[in-house]
Amino acid sequence: MAKPPSRNAGSQAVIHDQKMVRGEGGELHQVANSATPILTTAQGGPVSDDQSSLKIGARGPTVLEDFHFREKIFHFDHERIPERVVHARGYGAHGFFETYESLAEYTRADIFQRAGEKTPAFVRFSTVAGNKGSFDLARDVRGFAVKLYTQEGNWDIVGNNMPVFFIQDAIKFPDMVHAVKAEPNSDFPQAQSAHDNFWDFISLTPESMHMIMWVMSDRAIPRSFRFMEGFGVHTFRMVNAKDESTFVKFHWKPKLGMQSVVWNEAVKINGADPDFHRRDLWDSIHAGNCPEWELRVQLFDQDFADSFDFDVLDATKLIPEEILAPIPVGRLVLDRMPDNFFAETEQVAFMTQNVPPGIDFSNDPLLQGRNFSYLDTQIKRLGSTNFTHIPINAPKCPFHHFQQDGHMAMRNPAGRANYQPNSWGEGPRESPQRGFRSFAEVEQGPKQRIRAESFADHYSQARQFYISQTRPEQGHIAAALTFELSKVKTAVIRERIVSHLLNIDDGLAKKVGDALGLKAMPKAADAAVPTRQDLPASPSLSILENGPERFEGRKLGILVTDGTDAALLEALTGALTKAHASFEIVAPKVGGAKASDGSWIEAHQMIVGAPAVLYDAVALLPSKTAMAELLKESTARDFVADAFSHCKFIGYVAEAMPLFEKAAIADSLDEGVIALSRAADVTGFVKTLGALRLWDREPKVKMK
Repeated sequence: MAKPPSRNAGSQAVIHDQKMVRGEGGELHQVANSATPILTTAQGGPVSDDQSSLKIGARGPTVLEDFHFREKIFHFDHERIPERVVHARGYGAHGFFETYESLAEYTRADIFQRAGEKTPAFVRFSTVAGNKGSFDLARDVRGFAVKLYTQEGNWDIVGNNMPVFFIQDAIKFPDMVHAVKAEPNSDFPQAQSAHDNFWDFISLTPESMHMIMWVMSDRAIPRSFRFMEGFGVHTFRMVNAKDESTFVKFHWKPKLGMQSVVWNEAVKINGADPDFHRRDLWDSIHAGNCPEWELRVQLFDQDFADSFDFDVLDATKLIPEEILAPIPVGRLVLDRMPDNFFAETEQVAFMTQNVPPGIDFSNDPLLQGRNFSYLDTQIKRLGSTNFTHIPINAPKCPFHHFQQDGHMAMRNPAGRANYQPNSWGEGPRESPQRGFRSFAEVEQGPKQRIRAESFADHYSQARQFYISQTRPEQGHIAAALTFELSKVKTAVIRERIVSHLLNIDDGLAKKVGDALGLKAMPKAADAAVPTRQDLPASPSLSILENGPERFEGRKLGILVTDGTDAALLEALTGALTKAHASFEIVAPKVGGAKASDGSWIEAHQMIVGAPAVLYDAVALLPSKTAMAELLKESTARDFVADAFSHCKFIGYVAEAMPLFEKAAIADSLDEGVIALSRAADVTGFVKTLGALRLWDREPKVKMK
């Protein structure tokens, strides 16, 4: 792989009267001038570099002696109690992981040695920026943390629903989170990135632009935990019994396919049901519709890593699936909710350093920093080094050690000896054969604070992601950027972001710039490495290119009234059940309604409390005699108007036509509005629902 051109202290700019110096890896350093105080440690020691942690060589491991990084991350980890600093709003479930076939060729990890092996699991999904009391449908990254209780100890795959991250080096993590959190003087906005501090940080951190494309895409507003992918983010290693190493990236693929909502819909869901994702997971598991993901791995050797266009140690980059297809190795099934939210979901402690023998780390500087940070933050948040005594965190395999005492100790070593070596023959001993062994990678290079030059391309994969999206998805990214930047009050920050967008896609930059009303387009941001134009589109990066094409696992909202056709309703609910989909009956009164044959229809929801945003599609089955009263209800009008605006499929009986007229869409009905004249029509309707949305409608309704 050709080395990008070096960019050193000779590349300078001035922003807000402070000199900006670009480092070797393309990162920007905001350098003090005579009027600016010098950044120091808490002990008063001047800091020379606040952008890169101390490493052995440009691509080597982070050094434990880096006292500035340790102090910075230590203080950050202890900022708040007892709520998590990030990922505070989470929801979890129990389940199991089942291995497909032995992977002994690649790893000696016990979990991958036997086909059909089932391993207990606990998974916690979360948002990042908001506090525990925030809403589910924030535009945000979603945590996707998996704890596997293997026979060789707990293995935590602590990932997200996006395969890349904002920063390349863990030393920047406190800054990134500080910027996205509520501003410290006002303590708002909550669970939102649409404010000056966040976009100021992003505008000065070009390495974040690939992640920004993901966060501004529909991936950041998933319809359900069940319909989103998960990623390990970093490059790890698998090590076999011969101590041979293979690099690996972890992918969780949802069985039910991917699905997101549109922004206008997300805003309304947060108002109607801020626990929307939680309720969805709870309801699906209790109904026996257990969510399932397939674990797939991208495996590659050092030769591939050396020949790949980007550095595999850079957490802001991915390996397109078209270049390296992920291999299915097992499945994850969630089948039981916690007995108590606090005892399990709130107290569960995930740590990237929890790996079994046969799984090892790469020198990714973000991963190296996480390995250091997570233990510290758990001790602070859970109040003791004995957090592993809490049942949700305890291994399910035999474990033996000499650790003792401390706050909340529930068990201590038995016998005389609480140390080793000892003469009494008591206690456990290490096992060179079965114990964890780090891969014996040879490291060399000067000890210095530096970012590898191979990390310096910040725009090429951002461009690749954007051109990989379908037309509707590209429109959503532009609309999201416009909305977020419209909340930024400082004009120069808006202009800086547009200058970065010019390095990604001219059309996107112009669309956002025009929507923001920029008087003139800025110059493209100074790029450490020119954006590559030769990277092809990667269809695997698009949600819509990988749709499920079935309605399984989704929910239909059925509006009924007194006199609803009983046979049609029975046929519709039966077809939904056959398609493994669910439904809710929505009526003018929560008690229900009397059907055309005199039977009683039990309602799940009342129309005033069940807007269409809570459903993946709707069906309108009112009777003619009930229409006069229904038309007086404004929420009935909104039920129809929102479903249409959000490009959802609508089934209807002829008696419902006045609702379309009241919603002012009677003249705009399209192939996504399907007549249900008789019971035989429902089979085709339910099959059509598999497309999930009619995106061709979107330009007409202009609802992003």
